Amino acid sequence: MGEKSVNGLIKKISNKETVYKFGSLLGLVIICVILSVTSPEFLTSRNLMNVLRQCTINALIAVGMLLPILTAGIDLSVGSMLALSTCFTGIALNSWGVNPLVGILLGLLMGGFLGLLNGLMLTKMHLPHPFISTLGMKNIARGIALIITAASPISGFSSSVQFLGSANLFGMPVSFILVIFVFIIFSIFLNRTAQGKYIYAVGSNKEAARLSGINVDKTLILVYTICGFMAALAGIVLIGRVNSAAPLSGLDYDLDAIAACIIGGASFMGGKGNVSGVMIGVLIMAVLRNGLNLLGVSPDVQNVAVGSVIIIAVYVDVLRARASKKAKLVS
Repeated sequence: MGEKSVNGLIKKISNKETVYKFGSLLGLVIICVILSVTSPEFLTSRNLMNVLRQCTINALIAVGMLLPILTAGIDLSVGSMLALSTCFTGIALNSWGVNPLVGILLGLLMGGFLGLLNGLMLTKMHLPHPFISTLGMKNIARGIALIITAASPISGFSSSVQFLGSANLFGMPVSFILVIFVFIIFSIFLNRTAQGKYIYAVGSNKEAARLSGINVDKTLILVYTICGFMAALAGIVLIGRVNSAAPLSGLDYDLDAIAACIIGGASFMGGKGNVSGVMIGVLIMAVLRNGLNLLGVSPDVQNVAVGSVIIIAVYVDVLRARASKKAKLVS
């Protein structure tokens, strides 16, 4: 292969990488344009605020889910951790009569503790894959939530507890303002700190990271602890929105969070993904579901549409991995 051909191939691969990088954003724009034409209500301020409010829970869980995915892992228990954390918060507030701030803090600590257990099972028990540990936690946390609540929801919370999920500030949902703040913190953490770089390194090549002196076990434990904490934080927002803590809440939240990460450009193979991509993925899912509701599409058809988007996103991930592999071979 001549030098000209090699340079052409590299340029072609680079162009593909650029398309993959901005493909999700382009997809979001196209969906918004289509919905603005087909539904007059889509671009109303009321509906757009509703979209922002609806996407907050998935956004908080998804940005936490990004960390395991960056390490070539996954967390299937986020929905159950959310349920147990919210139920624990509900019991602390309504049965124990603790201060609202203390009750919220206890719920967040419960989520972090459950995530810590996921990390310990993966690293200290040497389970073969996080799929196993988090699948087990998914059933354990859901079962405990049902037991401690007698399978009944807890409701009737004070306005201070509902603030994050229901209040508005300057016309913007407080929950979405929280999302913006959290995403900024995560962006700084992943891009500006040594620990954030360790997470990418572990996902790119775990053995190489270990040989470079990175404490892989510590990194994985931190990753899953943060993921559990973020699930609990999403649960606090959910309590505020529906004024209820239910043991069966969050049943499909794990799949929605994973889908948002992959749609936003994260790779199941690890080492690739960023916070801005997750936000785009979250918005795509929220806008798509909102638009389909406005168009009167049945929930069953909506599931088909969202599932198709997920498959396309994973296929793009496969193409991106192939292009990256070819680029390495050429270089």
